[in-house]
Order: sequence, then structure tokens, then C-alpha cells
Amino acid sequence: MGNLVADLQTLIRQPSVSAKKVGLSECAGLVANMMRKSGINSEILHLDDRSIPPIVYGEVRSKSNPSRTILFYNHYDVQPEEPLELWENDPFSGKVEGNYVYGRGSADDKGELITRIKAVQYMLKQTGDVPCNVKFIVEGEEEIGSVHVEEYLRKYHDRLCCDGVIWEFGYVDAKDRPIISLGMKGLLYVELMVRGPSADAHSSLAVLIENPAWRLVAALATMRDQNGRILIKEWYNEARAFTEEENSVIASEPFDEQGFKEEYGIDRFVADAHGRDVKKALVGTPTCNIAGFNSGYIGEGTKTVLPSQAMVKIDFRLVPDMIPEKQLDRLRKHLNEHGFGDIEVKFIHGEAAARTPISDPFVRQVEQAAKETFGSAIISVSSAGTGPMYSFVKVLGAPCISVGSTYMFARIHSPNEFARIDLLNKTTKCIGRIIEKFATG
Repeated sequence: MGNLVADLQTLIRQPSVSAKKVGLSECAGLVANMMRKSGINSEILHLDDRSIPPIVYGEVRSKSNPSRTILFYNHYDVQPEEPLELWENDPFSGKVEGNYVYGRGSADDKGELITRIKAVQYMLKQTGDVPCNVKFIVEGEEEIGSVHVEEYLRKYHDRLCCDGVIWEFGYVDAKDRPIISLGMKGLLYVELMVRGPSADAHSSLAVLIENPAWRLVAALATMRDQNGRILIKEWYNEARAFTEEENSVIASEPFDEQGFKEEYGIDRFVADAHGRDVKKALVGTPTCNIAGFNSGYIGEGTKTVLPSQAMVKIDFRLVPDMIPEKQLDRLRKHLNEHGFGDIEVKFIHGEAAARTPISDPFVRQVEQAAKETFGSAIISVSSAGTGPMYSFVKVLGAPCISVGSTYMFARIHSPNEFARIDLLNKTTKCIGRIIEKFATG
């Protein structure tokens, strides 16, 4: 595994920002070449529209057990590097300091990808074979919502078919315990726009002209209460309740409330939640979050202006059985019924949630491999975040599990993102053991 860090540095040094459409094809080529050098057959696949970032497909067929197939899903795109002034080093330097590799993508998701490639490379070097078929799908749009991944899954279904999927990442907690996540929340992302006067007006006219920012604030106040509960009619109708087994796992899962508060500089949770309620909220409570609000003048000093429009971006986290399109209809109906029918609702993105049952044999195999490598492991019913897991479950019909090397405070999506070299090495060994156990499944 001696060249693990060097290969990760190579990937970090190739910017691949999907939000800006920068360096995506170049990075896909790097990944494909890296796979080939590791003994993995690799190919760059496209959709009919060549402007869409390609996926990298990798495959090693087992000589000893071709009846079982495990698929690794990763992505080569990264978040934008801004704000640049907060980085201590070049965001794409791949600088190594002691046990840390710094740079955008070091953890999310290039570091995770490298552990999987290296695990397969090591097996091939040791035995000339893998215990079961191993496949890779590495996409270039994860950071902008995996817009075309389901289209790729459908077009290349026969190549990508498998019996189980290891997801693109997995957290390691402050005590170096891997968190094995069995699902992901869904997402409904929208923009709401209120238009007022035809142009910005003098704020003295606020006695006559309704301010669109106030109107938007009033609309938002009807959607969520101060305890975080969503007030949109029938919003929770299809939300899947936890099973008895899931409730048991949630109750036993460790969570350092005080450490979490200190890390994020807060002194309370929403609704003053504590204990089991905090853990249940993270893995299985829908949310309504204001991601951004824009209206009027926000520069230095004063400008007495009545803005001509106001816009808010909202992300709703969803849980299994909630359908994004159905929730969108409920949102529109809610605004109409509360006298806000003039507010424009723009659909940005939607993904359903997915969750692998705790009883699936794949769960035990991953858990055993993690415990053997790290000494202990934590099972989590679901991640609090969102990814295209539902598409994989729907199209490939295979269970999905998240496990990986990302230290939970690795500053992913933030300046000074880093990966810990010790965790990269341990996770590479863990991935190898997962493949071995899965092969006997």
C-alpha cells in the first residue's frame, strides 16, 4: 500500500469541480488509468449527450467464484474550493503533514476511492485473483445531485448488476470506530421566489408597496414550527416508522452530545432534544431547512431600499416511502391554501430515501470485517445526508451499505479538508475483508 498516499495526491491535484464543470473528463481519465495500473479492467462510459460527465467503470472477474458480485460506488467530482482565503494551503496541493493529507477531495471522495482500488490491487498482487467479482462505478456529478446516475444505471444495467453495493463513503467517529450506515435520507430541493415592484424602490415607500422579503418570510413561517416540525398538510403521511429492531439499534448507538455541540459551537439542539430523540432525528426525521435567502442590499453600510424580489432555497430531507414529487405537490398546495399562490416554486432536485434492513446478511458481513480491522464498529440505521442510493436499490435491486475512512471532523465541503493516513490504510484492509466475507455469503 506504499503508493496509496502518492496516488491520492495525484487525484487531489487534478481539480474536478462538478459545480463549475472543471476538470471532470481529465479526472475520469486519471481514475481509469489508476485502475488499469492496479490490475482492474477499466472503461470510460458516456451517455448519448457527451456534455454530461462520464462514469468510470471498473471490473475484475473472479476465477474462483464468479457467482457473487460486489459493486463499489464512488465519485471523482468534488465540492468548489471557495472560500479560498480560509485555506491554509492550496486546495489542490495534496500536501502531507504527518498523518494528514490535505486538499479538496482528500476525504470526499478521492480518499475513499483509493482505499477500494488499493484493496483490489493488493488481492491481485497476493493471489492473482479476487474472491468474488468486483465492479466499480465512479461518477462525476455526485456533488451536484447525481443528476444522471440513474440514467447510467439503466443504460449499463447488464454491466453494473451485482449482489451488493458498498457506498461511496463512511464516517469514522472520534474514538476511531467506523460507522456502518444502512441508508440515506431523501431530498426535495426547491427555490421559492416572490416578486414585488418592477424595480428596487426607496424604502420610504414601504407604507404603500409590499416588501417581497416580508411576504416570503411570512410564507416560510407557515411551513415549520420552532421545534422543527413541518406544518405542511399530510407531509408525514407516508414517512416510514422505525421497526422494533431499528429502534433497538438506535437506542444502543453511541452519540456524544456534548462533543457534537462543542464541535459546532452550539449549546442546544432543535426542540431541546436529548438522548434517544437526538439519534432518532438524525437518522429518521424529515427536515425543512433554509439553505439560502437572498433579497435587497447586504453590503457594508446602509442602503435604504425596498427590494423588487426575494428568493429562498430550501432543502427538505425525506425518509423512506416519501416521494419527492408528491411532497412538492403538497408544498404548492400549502402555499395556495395559505394565500401565497403568487409565490413561484422552482423544483431543483429530488431523491427518494433508501434503507437496507438490519436483517440482511450483507450487514453482518460488513460489521464483522469492520470489527476485525478496527476493533469495534457502530451500526447506524441511516445517514443524515442524501445520495442516490434509492436509484441503486431500484434499478440494481441490491442492498447498499456505507462504510469507509472519513474521520467525522475531516472538514469535508469546508476549507482545509483532510484525510487521515492511518484511517486510509485501515479502511483498505477492511475493504479487503469485506470482499472476502461477501464472497462466502
